[in-house]
Amino acid sequence: MRTTSIATLALAGIALAGCGTLSPSSATSSASRGVEQVNSGLGSALQAPLEDLNLVRQEIPAVLNEAAAAPYSVQGMGTCSAIAAEIGRLDEALGSDLDAAASTEEADIGDKAADAAADATLDAVRSTVTDFIPARSWVRRLTGADRHSKEVQAAVRAGLQRRAFLKGIGQQKNCAPPAAPAGYQRH
Repeated sequence: MRTTSIATLALAGIALAGCGTLSPSSATSSASRGVEQVNSGLGSALQAPLEDLNLVRQEIPAVLNEAAAAPYSVQGMGTCSAIAAEIGRLDEALGSDLDAAASTEEADIGDKAADAAADATLDAVRSTVTDFIPARSWVRRLTGADRHSKEVQAAVRAGLQRRAFLKGIGQQKNCAPPAAPAGYQRH
């Protein structure tokens, strides 16, 4: 596919350009990782028009629907292990929490350049394929895709609130992370 080839070449060039102070093997590894990111995300980017027409919908994970229904419920959260398990479910649906990023090893400049180039490439592909839909915003409203997108965003916000709330409850109960914020020292 021509788009894949162009995206791959653009990504490799940008990633390698940002790797001037890295060893050649590190730069190649970063570029390869970026190319893999583009290849894995390309299908989703090309699927964007189908989402606009509401033919394909992003599923909302059950844990986020539960969070939207009762973000501050403490039912079943009497133990640190129950809190940690619920936070684990939320992490699986939402990705790592902000406090987890501080505890992970910082990525090198080549990896950061590869990530940025991959994101830019996928954004360009997504933008290009959605530009073919005339009056896109109206199409999204009429098909219900806009409403569904807002439901997904609301569920994500509720999940983020619930995770933060549960970490606060865990800290109050003197639980160890992940049932409390990363870096919390039990007393």
